[in-house]
Amino acid sequence: MEKWQLDDLFTSYESTEFTTAMATLEDLIKETKKFTEEVTVDSDPRLFLKRYIDLATALRTTFLRTFAYTSLRLSTNAQDEEANGWMNTLQKMSSETTAFQTSVSKWVPTIDNLQSIIESSDDLKPYAYHLESIKDRAKYVLSDAEETLISKLTQTGSTAWSRLQSLLTSLLEVEFEGQVVTLSDIRNRAHSKDPSVRKKAYEAELEAYKKIEQSVAFALNGVKGEVNEISRLRGFSSPLDEAVYNSRMKRSTLDALIASMRKHLPMFRQYLKRKAQLLGHKNGLPWYDLFAPLGSSERSFTSEEAIAYVVKNFKTFGEDLANLAQRSYDQSWIDFTPRSGKRGGAFCFNLHPIKQSRILMNFDGSFSNVITLAHELGHAYHGDRIFKEAILNSSYTMPVAETASTLCETIVKKAALNDSEGEEQLFILEQSLMGTTQVIVDILSRYIFEEAIFTMREKTPLSPKKFNEVMINAQKEAYGDALDAEYLHPYMWVNKGHYYSGSLSFYNFPYAFGLLFAKGLYAKFQETGQAFAEEIDTLLQKTGQMSVEDVAKLVDIDVSSEAFWDQSLSVIEEEIALFLAITE
Repeated sequence: MEKWQLDDLFTSYESTEFTTAMATLEDLIKETKKFTEEVTVDSDPRLFLKRYIDLATALRTTFLRTFAYTSLRLSTNAQDEEANGWMNTLQKMSSETTAFQTSVSKWVPTIDNLQSIIESSDDLKPYAYHLESIKDRAKYVLSDAEETLISKLTQTGSTAWSRLQSLLTSLLEVEFEGQVVTLSDIRNRAHSKDPSVRKKAYEAELEAYKKIEQSVAFALNGVKGEVNEISRLRGFSSPLDEAVYNSRMKRSTLDALIASMRKHLPMFRQYLKRKAQLLGHKNGLPWYDLFAPLGSSERSFTSEEAIAYVVKNFKTFGEDLANLAQRSYDQSWIDFTPRSGKRGGAFCFNLHPIKQSRILMNFDGSFSNVITLAHELGHAYHGDRIFKEAILNSSYTMPVAETASTLCETIVKKAALNDSEGEEQLFILEQSLMGTTQVIVDILSRYIFEEAIFTMREKTPLSPKKFNEVMINAQKEAYGDALDAEYLHPYMWVNKGHYYSGSLSFYNFPYAFGLLFAKGLYAKFQETGQAFAEEIDTLLQKTGQMSVEDVAKLVDIDVSSEAFWDQSLSVIEEEIALFLAITE
């Protein structure tokens, strides 16, 4: 039960099912080429739109299943040679569909009466948002030759650089007290009760990064340089402009969110300074004690106990959520065990073709890992809602992607806090604030860092030393005097895989959006009860077919208003006030 099973995808690369899927993929690619050759401005729009929907559905279903199997194998074993070979094959096949996507992107906007055609067809009506989005995005689509070339070059560019960062960090050997441990293991020690262990682990982590800093710096320069060029070529004013567009949100919404986060930084600094005092530090909190536990809890969880705890608390929201969590464990959707070659952190992969998800963890039995489990199960629950929709309507954007996960975190944290008192209450409260501070303050530092790196990369590649300097400055801007300037984390750019995506820049502000949006949803749930839980289900189900602003309007929330974000942050402010009171 400690490792996931992938048999529901495929049992092996030699299986009849996988061989058939690959053959089907080849046939579908041939069909896309035929479609590209035949579609013209004079094509019958009803006939060709239906043909496109059917072909795109089959293509995405088959490709996602084969890609997911390969990606999931690599995530637990970066040196899986067979999986690496198939990943290369799948990426090349993916690039062969670029002309199809481009031809559709250029043909759909030529249909004068697109909306009326969609409304008059029962086959097309469910895909209205998808087709209208194609029309809107056409202004950023390049020529067939350019799009095909970009697709092919990114496979040996940003995609390869991203895989290099993942490989190097997953295999990095860290020397610690006479032993060699993995990066995930050493980072988990930041939660140790022993202050000497936390500090030594921090020092060992920073020292280990020096082994790979040059290679990873090349990777980051490669990714950001590529994104700058392609973003400009498409007509975006900046990679941030493109990220906001891809998030289906308005820049005014992001500006309101960031402004509110900055406005409330002083209250987070109060919390961090108090924590520093409690741990005996006079110059602010050193980085190595950011995750130091306060209070005490004898709780240490096995994977089975962690699931049972989460399921019990999920029942306060609804049986569907609790049942989904139990099913994920019973059917071995979760890979718990840290090991060499397995990537760090945690993630959830929604698998629409089989209506399941897979969750990767590096579980160490701590309460914080239980919260991480609740977070990832929230992603799985979002997937379970979105599986009710067609696969072409299932792609939701990053800001709303963090909504269900953060809501589930909040459910478990609140329940744990209400069931505790004394030292355990302090422990749980501080664990909650620790996570919230990461999602608001540290995420802001990552946002500041990435914005600066994109600007600087326009002029020249950056050295590891320069990346470190920019990261330190970003941390100082976000954390202020709450942290000890002598003990920051210059190498966070090496560790965080989010920086290395060529297709998903600024994967930082969505976490803050998700946290604060979820806080607002949870507050309304507490006020109105089970009926509102059903509204949240509808909201999650429709996230693939609406803008961020329209999704929020389903529950009468205006996310473009700074007042909404202020209200959500005030909920956190109450927790900080409680923390300051009980530690007086």
